[in-house]
Amino acid sequence: MNPCSLIPSTVCGLLLLVSLGGCAQTRNHDFSPPPGGETVSVTVKVPKDLAADTMRVMYRSEKCPLTRSDGSGGRYEIDGAHAIEVVPQRQGQSDLYQAQLPRDGGGTCQWKLSNVTFGVHYQNTARFGENVLPGGGGGVIVIFDDNQPQQRSLLEDPEEVSGDLLIRKNYYPWVDEQFLIRHEKRAWLLGDDDIFITYKAIHAKNVIFEPYLHTNSVVYSVGPKIKKDGNYTQITYPDGTAIADGSSEPSFEKLEAIRLGRGQ
Repeated sequence: MNPCSLIPSTVCGLLLLVSLGGCAQTRNHDFSPPPGGETVSVTVKVPKDLAADTMRVMYRSEKCPLTRSDGSGGRYEIDGAHAIEVVPQRQGQSDLYQAQLPRDGGGTCQWKLSNVTFGVHYQNTARFGENVLPGGGGGVIVIFDDNQPQQRSLLEDPEEVSGDLLIRKNYYPWVDEQFLIRHEKRAWLLGDDDIFITYKAIHAKNVIFEPYLHTNSVVYSVGPKIKKDGNYTQITYPDGTAIADGSSEPSFEKLEAIRLGRGQ
């Protein structure tokens, strides 16, 4: 039997459910969520001009460990890993996109849901001019066990949540133009965290992400064309303030203060 045929009807509604190792893997590594099993609902409210990311979902298995080598030539085991991609589905004509993730991945390895990486990105950058590429930002990592996720935030440890998780975050359009490595413009989503905000929500049954994009508060930055002392990126805020103080990215706090009329 083809292992891919073992995926039950509970996940047939997902547009894409693909093992990154492919379905040509051995039978003892099959992925087969049992019908009627518990799921975690992940919902993203998608603002205009943005699109929902394809979700990267990791399952882990104590029963099928992976062997690793340490720096001294020794060997050790970690939980086996099985990654899939899931495209969240639009709910009617709304701006909500949702996926149901089985907690139990089934199969001989008894896969268990470990974490999910998801979020939003710029789908339409035309308002910022020609040849503007989508940048990063607007990402979320939610961890459901005690393993480290495949993608990690660089700035902080995950915030622990006891039950369901509702994430509401402000974001600002940040158009960045760089010259030194290659000339390119990118439209980023600037929030108050790292590119990925991270939570640990072991018991969550519902995860909801509601990013709010302040489309009228665009911040621009232009990097130097020649690398030398004193040449800094110039950042121009929505109120016209221009700063070139060595900062590599705009200040989220300053953007909040400008929008709320507090000044800074």
